[in-house]
Amino acid sequence: MKSITQDKLMNKLISIVVPIYNEAEIIEESIKQLMDLTQKIKYPCEIIVVDDGSSDNSLKILEDIAKTNSIIKIVSFSRNFGHQIAYSAGMDLALGDAVIVIDGDLQDPPDLILSFISEWENGYEVVYGVRVDREGETFMKKFSANLFYKFLDLISDIKIPKNSGDFRLMDRKIVDAFKKMPERARYIRGMISWIGFKQKSIEYKRLARSKGETKYTLNKMLNLASNGIISFSKTPLKIAYLIGIATVFLSIIGIFYALGLRIFSDIWVEGWTFLVIVFLFFGGLQILILGIIGEYLAVIFDESKGRPLYLIDKVIHYDKK
Repeated sequence: MKSITQDKLMNKLISIVVPIYNEAEIIEESIKQLMDLTQKIKYPCEIIVVDDGSSDNSLKILEDIAKTNSIIKIVSFSRNFGHQIAYSAGMDLALGDAVIVIDGDLQDPPDLILSFISEWENGYEVVYGVRVDREGETFMKKFSANLFYKFLDLISDIKIPKNSGDFRLMDRKIVDAFKKMPERARYIRGMISWIGFKQKSIEYKRLARSKGETKYTLNKMLNLASNGIISFSKTPLKIAYLIGIATVFLSIIGIFYALGLRIFSDIWVEGWTFLVIVFLFFGGLQILILGIIGEYLAVIFDESKGRPLYLIDKVIHYDKK
């Protein structure tokens, strides 16, 4: 991999995007660690904190920090729009030649950013973290996450790295390409994989939360998983179509079997219990297929409304120049 020349690296800016939601307990320490990290980075930096409609004291804490740190810019949403949308807003507003996204809960180690930048200097346009261990997570959560990634890999139209999260560095050309993708059903790690270019993974150990609680509820995780499947695979629709064909084929066989017995013999098709079971089975199958189709239609419905991804209440930036 050919490295970027020193001339090309002159006057480069690094943007660090931090989406947060109700992180009052840890955000001060998180920003402190990022500020300390910027002293180790040889390029000028900006830190963009996107407050996703926090209902706690997070925004007030951030405002106080920003008053004495001109590299910090705070973007406050009008309400909670979701983690993936906050991620997108930060990328929209970032000015850097490289943009790094890291959550504000300190589960992803900020010092790994130095390795990201080193690989970017070597010519990689996307450098992302792959979690080889997840401290503090239950067996069930690890198992379900691993199962989901395997399932997504099986049915996805593109290759999405397993156990990768949103912690990554992206070159400006990746960010510009990402900003051209307006879909609302966002599974960003898949969107970045779809863009392509030269990408590299770095393995790391994801830490347990030291303070606060995860904001990713079961419902949010299921919604993210659904977006990942619907946005990057038509396989569920194809499966529904094939099941429909198989059902019709079996129905035709059953019809001819029943008519054949009635016409060519004195035997009637008997078995009320069997008929009820068949009726309930195929009824449930039809509802399942309609549900799959409904999920895709719901995404189309959301896209057709053409609403903005997010609304900004205010931007806070104390420029000391």
